[in-house]
Amino acid sequence: MAHQSDLITRDIDAYLDAHQHKSLLRFITCGSVDDGKSTLIGRLLYDSKMIFEDQMAALEADSRRVGTQGGDIDFALLVDGLAAEREQGITIDVAYRFFSTEKRKFIVADTPGHEQYTRNMVTGASTADAAVILIDARRGVLTQTRRHAYLVSLLGIRHVILAVNKMDLMGWSQTVFDTIVADFRAFADQIGLKTFDAIPMSALRGDNITEASAHSPWYAGPSLMSLLEMLEVGDDLQADPFRLPVQWVNRPNLDFRGFSGQIAAGTVRPGDPVRVLPSGKTSTVARIVTADGDLAQAVAGQSITLTLADEIDVSRGDVLASADAPPEAADQFEATVVWMDDEPLLPGRPYLLKIGAKLVGATITEPKHKVNVNTLEQQPAKRLELNEIGVCNLSLDAPVAFAPYAENKDLGGFILIDRISNRTVGAGLLHFALRRAHNIHWQALSVDKAARAAIKNQKGRVIWLTGLSGAGKSTIADLVEKRLYADGRHTYLLDGDNVRHGLNRDLGFTEEDRVENIRRVAEVSKLMVDAGLIVLVSFISPFRAERRLARDLLGPGEFVEVYVDTPLAVAEKRDVKGLYKKARAGELKNFTGIDSPYEAPEAPEIVVDTTTMSAEDAAERIVAWLDGRFSTEDFSI
Repeated sequence: MAHQSDLITRDIDAYLDAHQHKSLLRFITCGSVDDGKSTLIGRLLYDSKMIFEDQMAALEADSRRVGTQGGDIDFALLVDGLAAEREQGITIDVAYRFFSTEKRKFIVADTPGHEQYTRNMVTGASTADAAVILIDARRGVLTQTRRHAYLVSLLGIRHVILAVNKMDLMGWSQTVFDTIVADFRAFADQIGLKTFDAIPMSALRGDNITEASAHSPWYAGPSLMSLLEMLEVGDDLQADPFRLPVQWVNRPNLDFRGFSGQIAAGTVRPGDPVRVLPSGKTSTVARIVTADGDLAQAVAGQSITLTLADEIDVSRGDVLASADAPPEAADQFEATVVWMDDEPLLPGRPYLLKIGAKLVGATITEPKHKVNVNTLEQQPAKRLELNEIGVCNLSLDAPVAFAPYAENKDLGGFILIDRISNRTVGAGLLHFALRRAHNIHWQALSVDKAARAAIKNQKGRVIWLTGLSGAGKSTIADLVEKRLYADGRHTYLLDGDNVRHGLNRDLGFTEEDRVENIRRVAEVSKLMVDAGLIVLVSFISPFRAERRLARDLLGPGEFVEVYVDTPLAVAEKRDVKGLYKKARAGELKNFTGIDSPYEAPEAPEIVVDTTTMSAEDAAERIVAWLDGRFSTEDFSI
């Protein structure tokens, strides 16, 4: 018995070892609604024997309950797990499933077919090696087929399989198949999709899924499963120069300092000279450390820890690269952006950009154009809405090491994050650094901010008054400036109405223009603080994101947010300028508080309530805070 037990144990160990060393292919299924994506994945799971007996019993029961045609098993029910999907009969989320064969392991993402869930499809495709684009043989190439083919091409997926499904409903007509393939090839040529494989199939019946079907004797190609098992996995990046994005600075004790990450390109050996980007500092590789011991060599795709011969500054998000062939580092780019948030992309609004492990501030200029992925037409755009794709310029607040996405996905792909909510709002692909990013440099100056402030005997600051129209901001700001001027302080007042007569006279009142309005004023305020001035800014500034931008431009303690807290009803009752009356009458669009939102500050330094205090008292409170006669806590919410 012991001998038999040992044999069983060895067999299990051998099986597990073989399974562990199988290559992994990640692929997506995509296409129009009801092309059979979920059914195909269910069939793949069934044919690869990845369904347990209890799952099979439940599947058969569910199939009887929904009344499938001819009593067939509805394999889509294996994948469409969300109740909302079953009710609507469509896939609305990305469903990931794992299965394996004797030759390979697979992770498949069933991505949504409906246009409104394009962002989900992009999410599923972002890590895929291959894409299976399904077409219903009854309907041929549809708008959504072209849409998904464009996205697959845009994201650089190397292997594309055109699965012409439901051929059984078209009598397995070779003419139908050839016509669909010709139509798709014409579109593929337009988007630069050079090669693809086409397979006639019936996902429901299992034809050409795992084995060749007798129903299509005219088709001599491989089955879908055979083709998936043959595809090459991963990009051939080992011959490229070495690149290692640093994901973690490994410092378990005082005697060890290593830099961990997955090699994005190239090969590295101990003794190789490396350069740290974006700083440009150089050193040589001392050791290549892994959990299984040191290596004499590591290649693209391996996760390692490098130690260096010199104590140089390397941080999370930096890139270690070949010293003689480093990547570019820049802070301005052209990029394709896929917008994934319900709130639109607004040019000039500050976001966070994450590329690899590097997190930097980013703003986006007005899109150069957006792409109608159904027609490939380039259209003018002021903003990007949910699921739209556009080409924009990016400006970062710090340089990053990068490669064009077409050359290296790890160094060229990024996501955009909302600074307030921390949710992912967009994804993008870097094209190239803008020329001006290389030509513009900081000029060293002899007189700095501290010197300018010292000669004025004051600290430069921005006093930013925000609140609804009619709250009393301008009146209070004017009183504060008079008090400070009388005390011999050097000041300047930037008023919202006054600035729109000059610097911002070209801007309207759309959300995009309001963002740009505040961005310009924030930059001017920063320059004035650099000159040593106390700047009073009186602007509605309705959005938290733009007020955060202004704060982030300045140093600690240089931005003082004053919330002039006045209820809408009170501000509207005052209506000094008659603006609320016009807005209520529909004569004034995008008016804050009526048909455009106001986002109240969450943690201002000072709050003044103009329903309980006069403008003079409010001004006195602000001056007292500046003079240090009261603490922040006395005036915060």
